[in-house]
Amino acid sequence: MLQVDELREQLGLGEWVEAFSPSRNISPGQFVPVVTDAVSRKVSLYKWGLIPGWAKDPKIAYRMFNARAETLIEKPSFKIPFLRRRCLIPADGFYEWKVIDGKKQPFLFTLKDKKAFTFAGLWEIWRDNDGHDLYSCTIITTEPNSVVAQYHDRMPVILNDEHRWQWLEASQPAQLQALLKPVDGELMAAPLRVDPLIDLKTDQKTESNLKKR
Repeated sequence: MLQVDELREQLGLGEWVEAFSPSRNISPGQFVPVVTDAVSRKVSLYKWGLIPGWAKDPKIAYRMFNARAETLIEKPSFKIPFLRRRCLIPADGFYEWKVIDGKKQPFLFTLKDKKAFTFAGLWEIWRDNDGHDLYSCTIITTEPNSVVAQYHDRMPVILNDEHRWQWLEASQPAQLQALLKPVDGELMAAPLRVDPLIDLKTDQKTESNLKKR
């Protein structure tokens, strides 16, 4: 598990505006590091699970932690963020679950070089009845590559060094859509079988501790 200084160095990130403790398991409803600007490259913490500005109930976030790359421009919840509010979410791995002998077994997916990467994401601002702004995000998924396909029918979009900042700076939908492809399976390590208790989510803040701004 990479620490903040390692993430900053490997990804060329700027200032971390808020304190963040890396975790082996961050789940929807918790806060993740997010980069929204390619110039400053500063990192803030946003709630994972998109809450559109027009939403009446923030619990919609639990249905919005992923967004399908193929339909971003079609969905009311994602169209405007896709065109105007894109982000990067630093990470060094992700989990997928597979049913083995009737039980769900998690597997950890990383790159062969074990270095950090960024997921392609979208972000939003939602204001509550007290006038507090809540910043949230979603991770974009695409069809799986040859490695992930054995475990799941979707995978997060991983942006390499060449495409990372293009995702924030490009403006044409066709240019953006072209970036949302599965990462080359040759770059990925063999999936690592991990303890199913990773799903207990005991080490991070959850919905009861919503961050307000």
